[in-house]
Amino acid sequence: MSVRVSLVAAARSSALLAERFDDDRPLDHAGWREVQLAAHALVRLGAAELRYCSPTPRSRATGDALGFAPLVQLALRDCDMGRWRGLTLSEVAARDPAGVDAWLADPCSAPHGGESLLAFISRVGGWLDTRPVSDGAVVAVAEPAVVRAALVYALRAPPSSYWNIDVRPLSTATITGRPGRWSVSLEAAPH
Repeated sequence: MSVRVSLVAAARSSALLAERFDDDRPLDHAGWREVQLAAHALVRLGAAELRYCSPTPRSRATGDALGFAPLVQLALRDCDMGRWRGLTLSEVAARDPAGVDAWLADPCSAPHGGESLLAFISRVGGWLDTRPVSDGAVVAVAEPAVVRAALVYALRAPPSSYWNIDVRPLSTATITGRPGRWSVSLEAAPH
C-alpha cells in the first residue's frame, strides 16, 4: 500500500525580489490571476480524499480558489525565521551578513533564532511520513519552501540541495510511496 501526496505551491503574494521571510501577506493581483489561469489544470487534484494547506493566507486562498476546501496543517507552515521574519533577504544580508552566510552554509544553523533548515526539513518530512497509507490521494497547498523541504526529505538528498530546487508558484510535486520509500514526480506550473 502507498499514498500519493500532491503538493501544490501557493500562488504568489509579491514579486520575487519583494518576498519576505515568513511572509503572511495574501495573494496579490498577479497571484489571483495565476490561480484563475491554472485552475483548469489543477482542479482534478481536488478529488483527493484528504485536502490540506499551510496556514499562510496565500496558501489558504490558493486552495480555496482551486475548490479544494483544504484543512490547515500547522506542520506545513513555512520555516520559522525568528528575528528575520518579515524582512527580505537583501535586508537581512545588509544587517547580518555573517548570519546569512552561516545559515546558507550550515543546515543546522539558526542565526535568526528560529528553526534551522534541517529542523524545517525534518518537520515537513515528519508530516509526510504520517499521512495515512491506504492507496489514497492527498493534496496540499503550501509555500514553495515547504514543497522544497518535502522534496529534499523524500529524495533523502543532503539538506544543502534545498538551495538548488526552484519551486514556481502553482507548480506541482507528487510524492508517492510510504515512510522511508518515496518516489517523486514533477509538473510545471500550468499556464
